[in-house]
Amino acid sequence: MTQEQTPETRFAQQGDSRGSARVSRETISAIAVAILCMILLISARFVSASLGSWAQVETVLVLSSFLVVLSFGQGLVILSGGLDLSLPATITLGGILATSIVGSGNPEAWWLLPAILMVCAATGIVSAVGIVWLNVPPFIMTMAMSIIITSGLLGYTMGTPRGAAPEAAVALMKERLLGMPAPVIFLIVFVILGWLFQSRSIFGRYLYAVGTNVEASRIAGVPVNLARILPYAVSAACGGFVGIMLVGYSNGATLRMGDSYLLPSIAAVVIGGSSILGGRGTFLGTVGGAILLTTLGTIISALGLEFGLRTIIEGSIVLVALLLLREELFQRLRSMLR
Repeated sequence: MTQEQTPETRFAQQGDSRGSARVSRETISAIAVAILCMILLISARFVSASLGSWAQVETVLVLSSFLVVLSFGQGLVILSGGLDLSLPATITLGGILATSIVGSGNPEAWWLLPAILMVCAATGIVSAVGIVWLNVPPFIMTMAMSIIITSGLLGYTMGTPRGAAPEAAVALMKERLLGMPAPVIFLIVFVILGWLFQSRSIFGRYLYAVGTNVEASRIAGVPVNLARILPYAVSAACGGFVGIMLVGYSNGATLRMGDSYLLPSIAAVVIGGSSILGGRGTFLGTVGGAILLTTLGTIISALGLEFGLRTIIEGSIVLVALLLLREELFQRLRSMLR
């Protein structure tokens, strides 16, 4: 007599059957990104002696920690078949609430930081409810939520954010541990936990299934609504956490502090090998994309090039990544690595 399989068992078996394909794609993305980063750093040495040093590597890793955290949430949303355009607003929300409610000189109020993340997550849940139950397109719903949050913060601050960075945020971004910057240690831990959640947890498998086919997942017993709502909550919480990290790094908040992170958060996910249509991608690939973009950004800044040029280059990289991710090219690359 055959024992009936639970949805968890079925998706665990499906995950095992898809494992080799995901590992191969993940390996190719990691190798490609590592090669590109090394090329950029080595080439930078010919431009300036200060570039390509270990100090610059540490700087790149510290700066990439913002984009890695942000791209983790964006990656989960894209994996489930959605898109989050409200991240700049949730970054600003987390930063302004951290400076105005917690502030400096009040170390006992550190527990308010998780409460701020819950507020940010609640905005993501509101967006998800509109998308899942009201059938509002993700880019419209999240854009509307971004406008609402931004307008609310403008009224709350009267146009001028006040307060200072909490001690916990400053310690996270400015201290050194084991001879390394604390953000680098945090980045390593976050990457491990994020990879385990996305690639090894049952909920991660749900996201792959929902992003591939919603109706088939529903028939298979996957909690589709939960799998579509939770990524937006996680993404908004990641945005709020990046806001807290930014105020710890710069000792203050502004109303435009998150504006420059929207395109990179999407670009890092796409460059890392994820499908913009959902159902395919790995967090390690996203991490590689974030580090690549950060490396490119630091070199452009060191060369004194305009910010607009950086945006053009990022857009070009996304276009090239989309072309390289075509299935026939992937199969060719995989055969070359055998």
